Amino acid sequence: MSGAQVDVRNVRKSFEHGRISALVDVSLHLDEGELVALTGPSGGGKSTLLNLIGALDRPDAGEIVVAGLDVATLDDQARYRAETVAFVFQFHNLITTLNAVENVQIPMLGMRPRAERERRANELLGEVGLGDRTRNYPPTLSGGERQRVAIARALANEPRLLLADEPTGALDSETGAQILDLLRRVRDERGTTILLVTNDDAVAAQADRVVQIRDGLLSSSETSALQAPS
Repeated sequence: MSGAQVDVRNVRKSFEHGRISALVDVSLHLDEGELVALTGPSGGGKSTLLNLIGALDRPDAGEIVVAGLDVATLDDQARYRAETVAFVFQFHNLITTLNAVENVQIPMLGMRPRAERERRANELLGEVGLGDRTRNYPPTLSGGERQRVAIARALANEPRLLLADEPTGALDSETGAQILDLLRRVRDERGTTILLVTNDDAVAAQADRVVQIRDGLLSSSETSALQAPS
């Protein structure tokens, strides 16, 4: 399955009954299979934009079209979140009382038979380098290993769009680089479109393109130095 094309068109979002403008007439396009880094200062609107694209919230105005679906007006946003888009957060949000293979199965509950869920979860953990840690519980895993479980969980239903909110922010630089390499491999091998929020210039430089948001406005968009033609 190919990645999702994303079109954000003239989106506005405010809070506190309009007193706080989080996004001001934001437009953004992502090609299928593109890895885009979204940067900018804290409070600039990065997470708000991710939440809107992921249908965790609705815009006040504008359109958000993902894989041909108008996300803002979808009647069944839960199905969209289950089948089209997935999140990876800065903090893995694993359930500590479930082991790794059980955590990865969570998005598949009610969608696949138990045996198929377990088979796929084990397969995904192997792909992220945790084939020997499937029965470990989160407290016994390192930070990088927990984030790998979170990525495996995000891939459970073959999402076409992956929204990663500071996935390396709580990790040391070496472990963060490994997680970024894993995300790039997901893009390369699966064709998944990835929008990655980061405040780390080194992480952003690994993306196909860097977009900056500040005070609710997209202020710049440029090709990554790593990808730019010589």
